[in-house]
Amino acid sequence: MPLSKYRFIAIEGPIGAGKTTLARRLAERLGGEALLEAPDANPFLARFYEDMARYALPTQLFFLFQRFEQLRAVAQHDLFARVRVADFLLEKDPLFASLTLSGDELALYERLYAALAPRAPRPDLVIYLQAGPRTLVERVRRRAAEYERAIEEDYLARLADAYARFFHRYDEAPVLAVNSEHLDFSAGERDLGLLLEHVAAMRGRRAFFNVGD
Repeated sequence: MPLSKYRFIAIEGPIGAGKTTLARRLAERLGGEALLEAPDANPFLARFYEDMARYALPTQLFFLFQRFEQLRAVAQHDLFARVRVADFLLEKDPLFASLTLSGDELALYERLYAALAPRAPRPDLVIYLQAGPRTLVERVRRRAAEYERAIEEDYLARLADAYARFFHRYDEAPVLAVNSEHLDFSAGERDLGLLLEHVAAMRGRRAFFNVGD
């Protein structure tokens, strides 16, 4: 599929994988619009990292509604609109919920998600960024968001594993899995150019990009 045919691209991966950086760069390169999560707008997030059991539900629900509202514009199906590149995939939302919620709270979340999800648009392409827990921790520490400093490597490891299992069965859109361990999309054009070459070369619904391929 030519790059011009992609109208909605979602970038996914665990915390620290580089989703937002790539979404910004890709939107700029394609002359499109970046749809970016706004974690700083979530009033529960900092407290969540201090006490996950207590603040998991309000944190998750805030993000669920935020993501859904951001996708409403995409759902208008304007064929003449610029390409939109999001640094999130709504279908991954339950992944976080399954790690932090249980019992009645998880049941409540699942009811709300089931009501909203069918109205959200599906992407034309998902770019799934992969990285090991140590790399994720290093990247999270470097960006120095105060509330993220409490994130433990064990949590990132469980999150990375949950993402791997999620994308193993995900089939709602074509997926390009990218090993981002030795890629830097924040500076220069080389790595971004290599990624776009792999996107343009995709012929099936699954492809993998690793440095050296």
